[in-house]
Amino acid sequence: MQNGTGGNGRLVAVVVTHQRLEQLRVTVPALLASGPGDLAAVVVVDNASDDGTPDWLATQTDPRLHVLRLPRNLGGAGGFAAGLRHAMDTLDPEWLVVMDDDARPEPGALAAFQTLELAGWDGIAAAVRHPDGTLCEMNRPTLNPFWHKRILWRTLMGGGRGAFHLGEADFARPGLRAVDGASFVGFFLRAAVIGQRGYPDPALFLYGDDAIYTMGLTRAGDRLGFAPEIRFEHDSTTYSAADPRIRPLWKVYYYHRNLLILYRIATGIFFVPVLLYYIPRWLLRVRAHRGERRRFLRLFGLAVVDGLRRRTSRPHAEVLARAEGRRPGT
Repeated sequence: MQNGTGGNGRLVAVVVTHQRLEQLRVTVPALLASGPGDLAAVVVVDNASDDGTPDWLATQTDPRLHVLRLPRNLGGAGGFAAGLRHAMDTLDPEWLVVMDDDARPEPGALAAFQTLELAGWDGIAAAVRHPDGTLCEMNRPTLNPFWHKRILWRTLMGGGRGAFHLGEADFARPGLRAVDGASFVGFFLRAAVIGQRGYPDPALFLYGDDAIYTMGLTRAGDRLGFAPEIRFEHDSTTYSAADPRIRPLWKVYYYHRNLLILYRIATGIFFVPVLLYYIPRWLLRVRAHRGERRRFLRLFGLAVVDGLRRRTSRPHAEVLARAEGRRPGT
């Protein structure tokens, strides 16, 4: 069997990393443990790490490993766009699978992908759990309530996120089911779709780029599915109920700007009432940022203005300066 040419063809993995060498040391071997019939190549996109990542990658000898080092940190969105483009240009994939550096397939996951019957499917989301077995909240596939009346009703009746995010019952039920959006952890994408729809927007930098891209695919007519038999682990500590702050502070800008862009896609004619509901709730987060509330509000204001204008050109250096209380350029 030729490299990566299992039942669903030549599969290439794209991993984006920045300053997390210890996680990368786990993820790369986990990927390369898959046989060449299941995985043709791994592209590691190094977002200008200076923690020893380049030196460690240089010691790896598996010919399936390809390293793309970026001259500066382009964020997760920029890294995924660059990695997917590199894979498409140089590795001739039929399918691609993307993940963060702290996420990896469980043993047998890529072999399970190759056994699926995927005629008519354009993207597949894996079942993602934390190392302790709990569902990874940020990686639960979604059904857009504004495209499904019953789900919208359950959401309005107090169902919360559970009304439109897949949960334990869905993870336990075998077989493919349609979804509207997915995260970039264990997301498999048919290469032909990239050729037709293009790449994720690198200017989004961080947060929501995956939901914006995948929900855009669904809106364009592509068919995304969830496969519970493909299992991924995400060793993430990004969210903590014990600390409601957004850390580091500069992420306040990207989180809220990109959510506004996503909500415009998801809600359609309901965008304005949704906006009026969420913006006051988001503003309440300022209470958790004692000692930095003025900077929080400045970043939040920029996020709202840029999100409403769908502006993604604000330089990252300016966002960092605002978060640190500096004037841009100083």
